[in-house]
Amino acid sequence: MEEAKQKRSGVSTTLDRLTFGTQEDADRDFTLTRKQRRILPEGIRKRELYKDVLMIAGPSLAEMLLSSLVRIIDQMMVGTLGPEAISAVGLVVQPTFLLQSIVMSLNTGATAIIARARGADDRDRANSVLRQALVIGTLIGIFCTLLGTFGSRFMVTFMAGGNISPDIVEQGISYFRIQSLTFLIPSWSFCITAALRGTGNSKPCMVYNIVANLVNIVMNALLINGLWIFPKWGVSGAAIATAIGQAVGTAMAFRCVINGKYYLKLKITLKNVFEFDRDAVKGMMNVGLPAMIEQMFMRVGLIIYSRTVAGLGDIDFATHNICLSAQTMTIMNGQAFAVSATSLIGQSLGKKRLDMAEHYGRYCRQAAQVISLVIAVVFLLFPDQILGMFLSAPDSGMTAAEAAQRLLDNQRVLETGKKVMFLLAFMQPIQCSQFVVGGILRGAGDTKVTATIILFTTVFFRTVLAYLFVTVFGWGLLGAWMAHLSDQAVRTGLFFWRLNQGNWKRIKL
Repeated sequence: MEEAKQKRSGVSTTLDRLTFGTQEDADRDFTLTRKQRRILPEGIRKRELYKDVLMIAGPSLAEMLLSSLVRIIDQMMVGTLGPEAISAVGLVVQPTFLLQSIVMSLNTGATAIIARARGADDRDRANSVLRQALVIGTLIGIFCTLLGTFGSRFMVTFMAGGNISPDIVEQGISYFRIQSLTFLIPSWSFCITAALRGTGNSKPCMVYNIVANLVNIVMNALLINGLWIFPKWGVSGAAIATAIGQAVGTAMAFRCVINGKYYLKLKITLKNVFEFDRDAVKGMMNVGLPAMIEQMFMRVGLIIYSRTVAGLGDIDFATHNICLSAQTMTIMNGQAFAVSATSLIGQSLGKKRLDMAEHYGRYCRQAAQVISLVIAVVFLLFPDQILGMFLSAPDSGMTAAEAAQRLLDNQRVLETGKKVMFLLAFMQPIQCSQFVVGGILRGAGDTKVTATIILFTTVFFRTVLAYLFVTVFGWGLLGAWMAHLSDQAVRTGLFFWRLNQGNWKRIKL
């Protein structure tokens, strides 16, 4: 019977075989020294905890790396149209992330509460939170669709800052408008993914996101340059390809929560779709609203930062976006282990095992750091090869002058990009720690403090430094990335300060 139950739940961790903690255990935890808190419960081995961490982080990392790789391939395919097309897509990156962050950050509340419900083995509460998250996600998705569709020209023009050619701006507007019109589709997928990760079931998320990305690549090949019977739609074709892939992935995501195999079982009827679960919604809002504010602060800061970089001109902005794509792949490492930390810390607190929350958080950080150091070495040894993947050589249809200009532009990208890659290598362990510690705090529901830290570091600290380094000191693109590195370092330090205080273990959801 127990084996069948675990099979329906999708995953089983070391935590599942431990007894529930008591309030006395929780109170005693705060009297222990740091050395005493490192002692594992009797019968528990480090290897088992690492296995739990990797069981959740592994599929998440594979999924995110592939998603990141697809975005890079997407950019490489768009890059065949020239650096101008890369700049057009680059203008849309931060506005798109701004819309996505509104839905995804609110889902942070769903992940945290479902993780606690999973730890307490309260399946009814987990299902109720999933249903409420989908209803709220639908309403927010409709809002974002309208905001992005009717505000596309303003957002993309603002990002250009008057320093990007009108033709590039128009391509960016077309790309962003298509993504906005179809925004409701990924909104549902974001909700389901957040819920499944809360239960520790990251493998199905990996599967349907991989399929979505593969569909995206195929449609890119058909629609960007026009293969077989398909039209050549350029940058707009890339946006349509993304939407088609997202639709396939979302359909598969719904199937995962309808069949009930992965702990959650979605049942939506005309009667319960409008039912209001006050406790579930209140819990999601308590965690999700600060997380949404945090993400909006971050995106506003990044938009201002990106606009500052756009002022350096088309080639530097293209270089910046290429380096951002390289960084995106490295971010996936921290984010994947943050997913594991959020799920395991939430489940531990739901079971009132504060000791296990400490252990899981520590092992998530350690495992992620190993990978971050490997990535740093790769960036130091192979910058030319990494940057070269994004650059296209002159083709036979170009005139001699156009071919010479393409080679000159590529050389400028390589010269500046290699310096940025050095900073990226140095940033890896810092960036990785920030994501994992942030995942621990969010898993505990401690999102108000993280929002305050994000407000300070990204909106004020990074943007002020970027202005000083780029505009006042004239350090160009390298100065912008030095501001980025400084932001990461300060934010990581503040996150660790909050973690070491231990107050996150007292939060009730």
